Amino acid sequence: MKKQQEIEIPFLMALIPLVIMIAIMAVTIIKFGGSPHVPLLIGAAAAAFIGWRYGYKWDVIEEGAYKGIRMALPAIVIIILVGLIIGAWIGGGIVATMIYYGLKIITPSLFLVTICVICAIVTLAIGSSWSTMGTIGVAGMGIGVSMGIPAAMVAGAVISGAYFGDKMSPLSDTTNLAAGITGTDLFVHIKHMIYTTIPGLVIALVVYFFLGRQFGGAAVDTGNISSILTALESNFVISPWLLLVPLAVVVMVAKKVPALPALAIGVLLGWLCHVFIQGGNVADAVNTLHDGFSISSGNEMVDNLFNRGGIDSMMYTVSLTIVAMIFGGIMEQVGMLQAIVKQILKVAKSAGSLIAATVVSAFFTNATASEQYISILLPGRMYAKAFKDKNLHSKNLSRALEDGGTVTSPLVPWNTCGVFILATLGVETFAYAPYAVLNYAIPIISIIMAFLGLKVEYLTEEEIKALKEKEEIHAEENTETDSSGSVLT
Repeated sequence: MKKQQEIEIPFLMALIPLVIMIAIMAVTIIKFGGSPHVPLLIGAAAAAFIGWRYGYKWDVIEEGAYKGIRMALPAIVIIILVGLIIGAWIGGGIVATMIYYGLKIITPSLFLVTICVICAIVTLAIGSSWSTMGTIGVAGMGIGVSMGIPAAMVAGAVISGAYFGDKMSPLSDTTNLAAGITGTDLFVHIKHMIYTTIPGLVIALVVYFFLGRQFGGAAVDTGNISSILTALESNFVISPWLLLVPLAVVVMVAKKVPALPALAIGVLLGWLCHVFIQGGNVADAVNTLHDGFSISSGNEMVDNLFNRGGIDSMMYTVSLTIVAMIFGGIMEQVGMLQAIVKQILKVAKSAGSLIAATVVSAFFTNATASEQYISILLPGRMYAKAFKDKNLHSKNLSRALEDGGTVTSPLVPWNTCGVFILATLGVETFAYAPYAVLNYAIPIISIIMAFLGLKVEYLTEEEIKALKEKEEIHAEENTETDSSGSVLT
């Protein structure tokens, strides 16, 4: 009688569900413009069938799916909180205030640098690169082109700024996914990303400074910016005092307050601002937390930027996380992820090469699965055990996932992000890619730092001991709940 965990599935067989999932996803997303949910479920079904054919009992396979979902629960809770805080901060005028003062700093002689910084600020405030590019980015394209700056340059600066904010914002779904799926504290994850992301932004700003010097004397039509500022002033109470709310969250993070209570206090402060500063009634403020904020300002760009938030807006991400973890959980339970990683680890033997392999794998997933979220979720599960075996802190994994996954998605024309940018900014991927400096600088910096051993963090003895105790408790719980006798086949 063979133990389930002793059954080995060959490498090529382990690749089959992955290949099926990627092929169906490519057709679904690129050709039909659909979502990645169904391809992931088909991949999960293929993995379950192969596992069953090799001797795994169905209840064991099913438990793998449930394990995957359970692992994603911390990320799901944070994502729901992020939906609440976006709704509360938009309703409270906090996001409007941050955007208002960000747009005030625009300077014609440093337009590329300025538009990059503004997009970074706005995305930090709202956590969505797509919303920023679809609003501030579109306005920036009009202003930049009116100054005679090539559209590809402007688009590159917009994308760099938007993805800096997307990567570093505690409100970003990708940031929360990477932290949650690896079991890393959200703010520990963000802090660890500073070492690769800030240098990437500095390099980008330096490049934009020198590129933009030739356009310094051009005139600029600021009509779009003025109309946005007017709409913000008409619909919100704008005050620098509102900036104390995000500052309070930053202070709590600095004081090592855990992510959940820090974000919860941010929600409460934003809700109070909605009621007592913006003059909203209690019913609307409560509904905003679930349904999101709603505005009809008469300015299409403002409406597109502010009609969002709430728990409901996060359900797509939550459902995708659950489906992806069903696929990953089954692949892991029947040993398929281990079979794939085993082949990769024959080359990636050191800590540095393992981190580099994760960055490359995340980019490869972006290019094959055509979906940014999958580039975080799938490699996140594939490499979790390998990082643990080398006693590497989980924040190394979470950062590598974002360095290779989040920021490289716009560089793939058939990825959902590349398709969105083409439709929104009107510039082809291969045209703006050379100017999206941050998006290719970060993965390069990450790989170089990994091989040099810079900021590669290991677990302390206390952390290793605590992790082992936690695993033993989980193992005991799983043994107690398994009354079906499915350990043997």
